[in-house]
Amino acid sequence: MAATVAPTVDEPAQPGSTRRERTGWYFYDWANSAFQTTVITVFLGPFLTTVTELAAGCELGARSSCHGYVHPLGIRVAAGSYYPYLISLSVFLTVFVLPVVGAIADRSPHKKRLLALAAFIGAGATIGFAFVTGQRYLLGGALFLIANISFGAAVVVYNSFLPQLGGPDERDAISSRGWAIGYLGGGLLLALNLVAVTMLSEEGNPQRTLDLARWSIVSAGVWWAAFTLLPLRWLREHPAAAAAARARDGNVLTDGFRQLGHTLRNIKAYPLTLFFLLAFLVYNDGIQTVITLASQYGTQELKLEQSTLIVTILLVQFLAFGGALALGALARRIGAWKTVLLSLVLWTGVIIAAFRLPAEAPLPFMVLGGCIGLVLGGSQALSRSLFSQLIPTGKEGEYYGFYEISDKGTSWLGPLAFGLVFQLTASYRVGLVSLLIFFVVGFALLAAVPIRRAIVAAGNTPPRVL
Repeated sequence: MAATVAPTVDEPAQPGSTRRERTGWYFYDWANSAFQTTVITVFLGPFLTTVTELAAGCELGARSSCHGYVHPLGIRVAAGSYYPYLISLSVFLTVFVLPVVGAIADRSPHKKRLLALAAFIGAGATIGFAFVTGQRYLLGGALFLIANISFGAAVVVYNSFLPQLGGPDERDAISSRGWAIGYLGGGLLLALNLVAVTMLSEEGNPQRTLDLARWSIVSAGVWWAAFTLLPLRWLREHPAAAAAARARDGNVLTDGFRQLGHTLRNIKAYPLTLFFLLAFLVYNDGIQTVITLASQYGTQELKLEQSTLIVTILLVQFLAFGGALALGALARRIGAWKTVLLSLVLWTGVIIAAFRLPAEAPLPFMVLGGCIGLVLGGSQALSRSLFSQLIPTGKEGEYYGFYEISDKGTSWLGPLAFGLVFQLTASYRVGLVSLLIFFVVGFALLAAVPIRRAIVAAGNTPPRVL
């Protein structure tokens, strides 16, 4: 199926890259989007919450909310807060892991090997959910941490290839194509899982539904591992002469730690890049929290069936394909910076609408999902390409390490706020309202960035339209 949507559209050759190489880069988005969509967005939240509720003594299949508690490592945790807390813990750990991975990638002439290592560890941990049965919520939590951190590490290395694939005026389009192809890949696997859940579910058999969710998670790990083989075959290393020399002269791992320390000491030389990164961290925290907890909100607060959630997320995936390309085209006319600002206004409207959604009403939830799809891909793709303009040459991996800390489901302030508000109020709707602050503050911070001056300060040439 992958070959039928290969993004080999006619486009001008980019300096130092080929169409085959860019196609390989696009297809890592195709590969790893299965984890983001099938695992993070749809199945894992409800699945792990259900397993945790079973461990807390709740009844499987009960329609009313369960307020039981579990005690991982002796800590009293509400069953409904366990998964949001895990997300927060994962980002705490990635703070230490991802920048180091980026520093190593910058100093290594073999970035594809790093990509393979991180991707296959993450895919293996995802496949390991086959063993999360009964009340094994601790095993599920540990596998999630490994998979999510590895996912982030692989994306750091993957993103660091972007500046090699095109000049300043081409990166918005390249990044948007990658996101768009990713949404197709994630949507295709989700469609297959939808068919399986629809055909194999049994009414009145919640255990069968739980088992189908578990095997859907496992399928994402298999997909991730299998399609990672394409970018590993088609991408080229493009090692900088300095990186090759450093690899010959010393240990890449220990040198990576030293280089990270040097970057942290000197990062104040690029204050505008840091300011953009702060803005991104805030607004992307809100985006990722919506993506990560949407299925939990739908099942626990709106009392929607799993099949409704899957259809909605599937709708989001395919609309996001067009949305990513459309916002990429808009960015060519008004600039990526202004386009991202516009998307944040739309995200604010999404949160307000989600708060007012009626319970047990699938159609309004699906309509809102369609609106999310139209802005989701573009806001993320253009943020990625815009940040590539603000990175000093030769430090792409390190800076994307900092970037990835708050990207693709590893944000922590939003889920933490959501989990705390739920534990205090027992209301998912009130928790949702807490996310508005991330979009409002993020918009204000991004609007304050003098983007052209920031690009020049990083030593780069600004694109013609900003």
